[in-house]
Parts: sequence; C-alpha cells; structure tokens
Amino acid sequence: MSMPLAGTRVLDFTRVLAGPVATMILGDLGADIIKVERPGSGDESRGWGPPFDSRGESAYFLSCNRNKLSVAADLDSAADQAMLRALAVGADVVLDNFRSATLPARGLEPESILAENPRLIWCTITGFGPSSSRPGYDFVVQAESGWMAITGEVTGIPVKVGIALVDVITGKDAAIAILAALAATNRGGVIQRRLFVSLQHTAVSSLVNVAQNALVTGRDAARWGNAHANLVPYELFRAADRPLVIAVGSDPQFAALVRCLDLSALSEARFATNAGRLEHRELVVGLIRERITTRSAADWIALLERSGVPCGVVRTVLEALADVSGSAITGVAPLEPAAVRRPPPTLDQHGALIRSHGWSAFTQLTTRAD
Repeated sequence: MSMPLAGTRVLDFTRVLAGPVATMILGDLGADIIKVERPGSGDESRGWGPPFDSRGESAYFLSCNRNKLSVAADLDSAADQAMLRALAVGADVVLDNFRSATLPARGLEPESILAENPRLIWCTITGFGPSSSRPGYDFVVQAESGWMAITGEVTGIPVKVGIALVDVITGKDAAIAILAALAATNRGGVIQRRLFVSLQHTAVSSLVNVAQNALVTGRDAARWGNAHANLVPYELFRAADRPLVIAVGSDPQFAALVRCLDLSALSEARFATNAGRLEHRELVVGLIRERITTRSAADWIALLERSGVPCGVVRTVLEALADVSGSAITGVAPLEPAAVRRPPPTLDQHGALIRSHGWSAFTQLTTRAD
C-alpha cells in the first residue's frame, strides 16, 4: 500500500529537535527527506552525548532523524549553494530554522525560490516569531511562556518539564501546518505557502485550559504540583509501596471511587459535584491520601480499574518502553499509517548520491542498500 506522502520531496535545513521532529513525522508518512548538515560536525545534536551507540551516534540525534538521507553542504561554497538551490526548487516542502538573514545572504532567499516553484511550501521555525532575532531554546521558552510558573511543587521553585516538550510540540505544529498546506495544494486551492511556526506561540497556546482560566478570571495561574486546578481528586497519591495517580474526570467516577475506597465520609451531598470537591479540596484529598497508604499500588490499581476509575502507577522510562515497539537505532516506532523505513543517517552518508542524482537519489536507493 502506498504511504500517504509517498513521492513528496522535503528539503530539511533544520537541526537539533523541533525541525527534525517535524521532518521525521513527514518522513514516517512516506515523504522523501534530504537533511542538509554542516560539513565536519553536522547537526549539533550529533555531539549531544553520551550516550552514544556503538557507531558513535548520539541517542539525541537518533531520536528524531530516521527516514532521512544526509548530505553535508557548506553554505559559504558557491557550488554547494547552487546544489541546494536546485534541490529547493525541485522540492515540495522546505523547512529551516535559521535566523532570517542566513539563507538569503547565501543565494537561498525563500521568496525567490517560492516564485520559481509555484507549488513549493516553505516553513520556517523560529524562537519568538519572524520579526525576532532571538535564538530559540526550549528551556528559555518554557520560562517565558508561563510553563515553569505553573510546574513544580506548590511551595517550590519553578521547574521545567522533564523533556524539551516545547520543541516537540512545535515540531508537530509545523508538521500539521505543512500537511494542511499540502492538502490544499492537492485540491488546487489558493494557499499560504510561506509558513512560520514559533516555539513561543506553540508554548503559550499549549497552556490551553490554564490560559483560558486566566483569560476568564483575570487572575494569574497558580502552581498545583501534581494536583489539578479544576478537578478533584486528580493527583498523585502514595500507596504502601509506590506512587500512583488517580484522575477523576466526572461525578460518576467520583462516586465509583468512594465505593471502591469504602470511604462513606465522602458520600455526603457536598462532595457529589466537582465544584463541591474543589471547595473542600483538602478534606477530600486528605481522606483519600490516608486510605491509599493502606494497600499496595497493584492492589489499588486492580480495584480502581474494575470500578472504572482512571488511574495508573508512576512508572520508569524503561517500564513505559515495555509497552511499545522501540529500537536503539530508530527509536519508538510510529503508529500506522506511518512506518520506519530507514535508520537515521550518518553524516553525509548519501552526499555523493545526492550530488550526482539530486532528488532521483531516492529511486537509486530502491535498488540497493542505503
């Protein structure tokens, strides 16, 4: 069966995480991706280790660069500029995360290339929008977007999310924008072909209900630790042996929880609605916390699941990976219709092939090993 983006040509000028995540998503869906890297060192994330695998490739780079070919090109070389321009003109999509003057100063001005190829879509990922020259780093954006103000223990210091989540979500936003533009192009409609995605806008928009709470009330958001601003009980509890979470999202679920825990004190009418439970948060949570300590997490999970109460133990990364298909080379496998077709490339692995065949390099790879 043909993959959704089979034959779609994507020239990837991005590096580190947000851009590579976007192009990996497109590659997983069948697009042909040529990754352009700096000669000698390549994508910065190639050096972001340990850990490195047996070939010397960093785990960081491997996590977001499968299904791509690699060519090393010197942006200050006239010959390489000509090659890259030809690849861009022949592409369906170009992604970059350079500062605004970098490519135009080297004969790779997006507007002129867009004019030369009327079907081309060009997406630029920025830190703080196209008018800002500030470099975009996930940690900085987490700080400035409000994320750290609401993350961490209630009385503790601001804390970042444990992964570079702004980069990851921005990569997904970029992929969504590109897929929408491709769909419109295929319908023959008039589309915006020059796209901009920023870490800052993605991060602030990802505040969703927290942002809406602030907009509705005019009051700033508080830090809740493992609790929830709008739902009770919806937080972490400690069983006799390990932590677990209980996430009650409806009044019937709370009634089921009360029966499961055999806590008649919580069957009073004042706790029947979420608004009532929010009003009496400390009392409700305190009673549940005390009861949960009396049994193991496994015992509680079994009882809660039978009662239809959303819950889960706090697992390690290795425990979580046991539930999915994962590879030390290609990472966590995507779900259908996406697929892993190629391992992440070594630096300039396909350089000679791309220089001699351009986009036809992909047809050459169908008849021989990568």
